[in-house]
Order: sequence, then C-alpha cells, then structure tokens
Amino acid sequence: MSGLALDAEALYVELAAAVRAMLRPDTSLVGILSGGGWLAERLQRDLALPGAHGVISITLHRDDFNSRGMPAESRQTRLPFEIEGRHILLIDDVLHTGRTIRAAVNELYDFGRPASVQLAVLVDRDGRELPISAAFSAARISLPREQRLSLERDAEGRLSFQIEAKSR
Repeated sequence: MSGLALDAEALYVELAAAVRAMLRPDTSLVGILSGGGWLAERLQRDLALPGAHGVISITLHRDDFNSRGMPAESRQTRLPFEIEGRHILLIDDVLHTGRTIRAAVNELYDFGRPASVQLAVLVDRDGRELPISAAFSAARISLPREQRLSLERDAEGRLSFQIEAKSR
C-alpha cells in the first residue's frame, strides 16, 4: 500500500543498544501487548537481563472500551515484580496518537506507583493526539492517517512491519 520500507530487525538492533544504555540496576522492562510484549521478551533475553520482563494489557483502559468491548482473545497484564518504587522502561512497537501509552500508564499505576516510567519504541509516527513522547525511538516516520503500521513476528521470531489501511 505504501512505498515505505522499514527494516524491523535493523531497528530492533538500534532499540536494543538504546535500551542497554537506558538501563539502571533497578529497571524492569514492561512491553505493551502485543508488539511491545514481543520486543520486551526479546530484549530481556538478548541483553541477558536478570529476572523477568512484564507484559501489560491496555484492554480495560482503552478510551474506546465502551464501543469495542472485550476482545475475544483478551490477554492479561503480567508483572512478575513489584511496581512500587521501581524504574520502568515501557516498550512498544509504534507510537502514534499516544492513546495506547496513556492506557498502559493507567494500567501500570493500578499495580503501584513506579519511581519513573520511560518509553522506548521501534517507530514514532506522526499524528499525536496526546502530549506523549518516547525517550528513544529507532525511527521517525510520517504516514497518512488512514494507514496503520503493524509489527508482525514470524514463527522464528523475526520481526517485520506491515502497512495497511485502517479498519473502522
């Protein structure tokens, strides 16, 4: 649908280097389902971080929950560590409007008050609706509003991006 080509694997290498530099001894990775969860899982492994990463679901904090309802496959937040006082590095695939990040922070605070929350993403695209920015993004792009950028993962764990028309 678009001539834009993004190499998700190359962007992941940049993200991993940036995340390594952002880590403190008391930092935990938390990925936003699903693309951010895939990234956090891989970063935890590739950077040989101690402990486990967390995964956060925004289902109940979506601002369109009343109109969309509960998805058929609803995965739950899994945070295998205390949130209270911890430094959190929130990981996502694409930062667009900022609504997903707002919902993720709301869900995170349901579990406690972290010392800090930073955001790292593979791609920051235009179209922000909320005053949210990433501490690190491997790429910044512009796409027409009617297009959606989605991270996909194959059976071997390799990442790729798809650009498609948004469905309403």
